[in-house]
Amino acid sequence: MIDRTFCVAPMLDWTDRHCRYFLRLISQHAVLYTEMITTGAIIHGDTEHHLRMDAFEHPVALQLGGSDPADLALACKLAAKYDYAEINLNCGCPSDRVQNGMFGAVMMKNAQITANCVAAMRDAVDLPITVKHRIGVDDYDSYEFLRDFVGTVAASGCEVFLVHARKAWLKGLSPKQNREIPELNYDRVYQLKQDFPQLEIIINGGVTTLEESRVHLQHLDGVMIGREAYTNPYLLATVDQELYGATNAIKSRRQIGEEFLQYADTEMSNGTKLSAMTRHILGLFHGMPGARQFRRHISENAFKPSATIEVLTTALAKTSGANQK
Repeated sequence: MIDRTFCVAPMLDWTDRHCRYFLRLISQHAVLYTEMITTGAIIHGDTEHHLRMDAFEHPVALQLGGSDPADLALACKLAAKYDYAEINLNCGCPSDRVQNGMFGAVMMKNAQITANCVAAMRDAVDLPITVKHRIGVDDYDSYEFLRDFVGTVAASGCEVFLVHARKAWLKGLSPKQNREIPELNYDRVYQLKQDFPQLEIIINGGVTTLEESRVHLQHLDGVMIGREAYTNPYLLATVDQELYGATNAIKSRRQIGEEFLQYADTEMSNGTKLSAMTRHILGLFHGMPGARQFRRHISENAFKPSATIEVLTTALAKTSGANQK
């Protein structure tokens, strides 16, 4: 059973396995999502590269991009060989590349196709199949449209919906603008829960603090945070205690940094580039003494071919407030 009270959103090019390992050092209970991976990449590309994960990351949900039921089913079967706790279908991404592949947010325009995809995925594997979507797309932005989309997909057996509380504009706005310009409408997501009390509804969009999360949790089953969790990852430090009732001690930023150093050292011995890992931890000391020097030292040195783990050791030494919480 997955407890989705607090989730970290799938973020393309960001939430790779190194990022997820780092975030798991901070919170043991938050549900982590992979970046969106297309069915084509899994079926025809380097499957191991795309699906590999460390057991320490669990619970992790795999997010798939695709619109062909057979391809989605095959990708699910390949993913079932790994330790994913959930497989999520992306019906919210508005990028041109995704639109050209006829998946992402454009799938909201045909709820039955989406339902067919979910049904094929559920038949393929014995894992929870969930859907992440917007509250609308282009001019299809009424509550009735949203309600009918969720109702149709739910009829295929989907029981969990992760809802970005903005609609998507497929033309005229960049993916970044689609995360900022369309107005947030939390009440519409709340209404979904009232109309579908049997479904698990998770809200996403504009949430940046645990205080805001608690407000949403009065109405919904869970909260998903995106960019803020990446740029200010220590936000997760109290999630286990405050939202999951855990009693374990809260780690200091320095402890997290030192534990990640050990991980990075092992990964480097297996051929992973230091910069591929350290790019995810630049926000660890966000707002703390030495944060700028920490970021600068990593940014200026981790990418060098001669870079060793000493780059991270030196960067940590520059954080005079490292033990502060």
